[in-house]
Amino acid sequence: MEQCGALRRKGEVRHPGVGVGCYAYRAWNDTEDSWNDEFGDLNQVLERCRERDLSHVVLDGTLIPCDRVAGTTERGNDLWYSGKGRHFAGNLQFIAAPDGSLLWVSDVEPGSVHDLHAARIHALPALYAAARAGLPALADVGYTGAGIGVHTPVRPHPDIASPLAADTRAHNRLLRGIRALGERAAAELKQRRRALQHVTISPSRIGAIAQAALVLNNAWHERR
Repeated sequence: MEQCGALRRKGEVRHPGVGVGCYAYRAWNDTEDSWNDEFGDLNQVLERCRERDLSHVVLDGTLIPCDRVAGTTERGNDLWYSGKGRHFAGNLQFIAAPDGSLLWVSDVEPGSVHDLHAARIHALPALYAAARAGLPALADVGYTGAGIGVHTPVRPHPDIASPLAADTRAHNRLLRGIRALGERAAAELKQRRRALQHVTISPSRIGAIAQAALVLNNAWHERR
């Protein structure tokens, strides 16, 4: 698993696109077939989850820091700048199992894209179908309004008085506790694969690097 070590290393790069970026590209080329077979279709990933009788999956987003990039939104703001993270980054959506195992990673969206919008592009259509088949998704308040089958904490608004009722607060605490293990999946992947801690090549390749890292990570777990 030479590529695993390549995706871990950082700090040897003096020029953008050289070193870690090239290692990541090479890893992606070597693992693309595995990604397409095992993880490329989210519907198939969720179908395997149902076959394993999982109680739910966890939907969340993560930011992958990158160098400053040209490009603006319709309002003239930096396209790749994340107001949430306050730095330039790519937005990845991911699906995790209840035990925190990372199951699927989306293609990248610019950092200015909100998690809910990115999920609508990459994940929600498949999650709706899975929910109809009995596999719900848990998510944080950033996904409020995602739709049926995506359970988020309840927040005060004009129809729900503040402070929240005791039952509602208990519901929120229970939801956060169940979701917590799944939410750490992406953090663990970024810590294990240093190429994902800061990307110096084109941020449009962040999704490919993360998907390669997921394939290699699962192969590493299988060989333990």
